[in-house]
Amino acid sequence: MSAITPKNCVAIALIAAFSLMALEAPATAADAPKPTIEKGNDWRAAVQRFAKANLKHPAWGYSHSTRDYELAKELAAADAVTVDDDVLFAAAYLHDVAAFAPFRSSGDHQDVAANLVESMLEGTGFPMEKIDAVRGAIRTHMYGRDPKGPEAIYLHDADALDWLGAIGVARVFGIVDPNGGSPDGPAAVKNLEDSLESVPPKIVSPAGKSRIEPRVRELKEFLSVLRAETAGIKSL
Repeated sequence: MSAITPKNCVAIALIAAFSLMALEAPATAADAPKPTIEKGNDWRAAVQRFAKANLKHPAWGYSHSTRDYELAKELAAADAVTVDDDVLFAAAYLHDVAAFAPFRSSGDHQDVAANLVESMLEGTGFPMEKIDAVRGAIRTHMYGRDPKGPEAIYLHDADALDWLGAIGVARVFGIVDPNGGSPDGPAAVKNLEDSLESVPPKIVSPAGKSRIEPRVRELKEFLSVLRAETAGIKSL
């Protein structure tokens, strides 16, 4: 989830708090088996089936992972940078696995997921000599961390851009408690405002930087209209 400034800490703390509140799942019996990725030779299809079946949430999960994977490839191609697609695919679809029960545990979800991924991919047909690169990309996928290597850099930037623009709005408002609890609408607006300030400076690739301005503009326009229609968020 590069140096951490007080303002970045605010945004990161909000994101962490939202993820914990939004991704709570029914308690799982201690002896119940965890969902696993199917063993075999077609590891990509197995990883996608696993993510689609087990990582469900309007802000995190299968659809977010798909966007991250496709955008990371697009950014790398725009920069004429070669990425290992095996590494990128595995990291993109499993980077948020530790945000979901029964894989969640104490610690940052990036670090927990990085520690889980080897045992999850073993025996699936994934080329295990690449596992260290997968771990590295997962460990640094949030915008507050410093990615090393092409797969990590482009996953990091794709994930950061997913906090901005129209999709950033959709994700953050997808976390709002429909029963009036926390987070509420004003907290979502605060999160979006913090993203505008904290996320853009953390995007590192040339292609990623080129996507900042239109997404920032979209987000600012949305917030401006929202404030006008809610008496400055008072009636949200």
